[in-house]
Amino acid sequence: MVNKGGIPLEESILRLENITKVYSNGIVANKDISVDFRKGEIHSIVGENGAGKSTLMKILFGIEQPSAGKLFLRGEERQFHNSLEAIDAGIGMVHQHFMLIPTFSVAESIVLGMEPRKSKLFLNKKAAIAKTRKIAEQYNFDVDVTKKISELSVGAKQKVEILKTLYRNAEIIILDEPTSVLTPQETEILFDELEKFKKLGHTILFISHKLGEVKQISDRITIMRNGESRGTFNNAEISMEELTARIIGRELISSYDEKKRDWSDKKPVLTVEGLCLSHKGQTRLENVSFAVKQGEIFGIAGVQGNRQDELIRAIAGLSGHTNGTITLDGIDISRLPIKKRREAGLAYVPEDRMIDGTAGEASLGDNIISTYFDRASLNGPLFMRGKRIQTEARRLIKEYSIKAESPMQKIQSLSGGNIQKVVVAREHNTNPKCMLAEQPTHGIDIGSAEFIHLRLIEMRNEGAGLLLVSADLDEVISLSDRLIVMYDGKIAAYFSELKQITRSELGYYMLGVKQQTPDEIGGALHD
Repeated sequence: MVNKGGIPLEESILRLENITKVYSNGIVANKDISVDFRKGEIHSIVGENGAGKSTLMKILFGIEQPSAGKLFLRGEERQFHNSLEAIDAGIGMVHQHFMLIPTFSVAESIVLGMEPRKSKLFLNKKAAIAKTRKIAEQYNFDVDVTKKISELSVGAKQKVEILKTLYRNAEIIILDEPTSVLTPQETEILFDELEKFKKLGHTILFISHKLGEVKQISDRITIMRNGESRGTFNNAEISMEELTARIIGRELISSYDEKKRDWSDKKPVLTVEGLCLSHKGQTRLENVSFAVKQGEIFGIAGVQGNRQDELIRAIAGLSGHTNGTITLDGIDISRLPIKKRREAGLAYVPEDRMIDGTAGEASLGDNIISTYFDRASLNGPLFMRGKRIQTEARRLIKEYSIKAESPMQKIQSLSGGNIQKVVVAREHNTNPKCMLAEQPTHGIDIGSAEFIHLRLIEMRNEGAGLLLVSADLDEVISLSDRLIVMYDGKIAAYFSELKQITRSELGYYMLGVKQQTPDEIGGALHD
């Protein structure tokens, strides 16, 4: 057997037999899963949130223990009681959220926990630099190992995470959503590197919701649904349509254009003009100006870390700004507290649904009314109206197809996609004039993402303005009516027509390789 590149595949390096994982609360995360991973292949694992992918990878990496079943590594039955045992056995994992310390150098980050030492107390920095530089050169990684992590681009940080696994002699590398914050150009570089790893005999387990990338890079694909394996397929033998149907049980909508209504007479509902932010003498935002109109989705594209989050927090009232004005439907909200901004018609879907979007220990019902709990219909003279809150929560659970046992269930027990539906349902239920949607489908499955996309379009069609911030170019291009690209705290480009724009073109502006003129960018405010 050969891989996609025509390279012979050896027999299984890692094999799972009848793996089952049942948690103490009775939830079955994995059920009777059998699959083999072969030396020198890129093997993708796909499925909706809650399908059991993450649990299965945690079992492989020793973070979780199976309730039943066997794991064989290089033909020998093994059980990893912790991740250190898995690492010692040659398994590495690059998590979706980077595990890096900003103040450390690249070399220090790579050797952390396995440092070459002068003595028990002191790190041998020269040896650390020499060893990490050697391994970077061996795998053709263009990384300066003396730089601090805080000075690196997102793509470079990902390389450091991969080098950490290679330094520990990982033969099997698990990549969890590795392209979620990369530009198209950085993604292509990563894929070239993965192909090189494959030729050197490494096995790559690739977890992603981006099915186009799965089809591009994979030798074989395992599909998971409801905790079970729905089969392993050679990439060449399964179409995109069949892959989607096996994951969610139906085909996805190919284009949202027909779902959008034409709002020809649009007026600005949110205007940001000359917004600047400085912190400790450093410029964070520089003269950012744009207007979001009624009945449109205005997109902001950019690699994460280019101050989009600081812009959104300034608009939402979560942080201040140095200069400039923010106007919502004719009201200057620049200095208003968060509650007053909400009362003026602002809603907010934050990037981090667990930290900023929900209270994990609180119930689904409490979370879903948390931004309007003081409505007279829900809040009585002395006590909250519990029955009405439950009725309201059940209505939204049904309307948003939220998979939950009851409104009393803790929000943190839901899957990521269902938690995000709770946040979107809550914000939509405030009937906002303008919605800030920050990475609204980050890390959730394709079925939940499509559902949320349709809800955002529904809000747009009802006349609300939406400010969409997304690192996912397919998302921002397919949903937006107009968009800007941010780079290093400034607007790098503005596009009023999106039909001709390509992901590659946007990528150049996101990387700072290209920059529009001030006159072109000025259209974001005046068109």
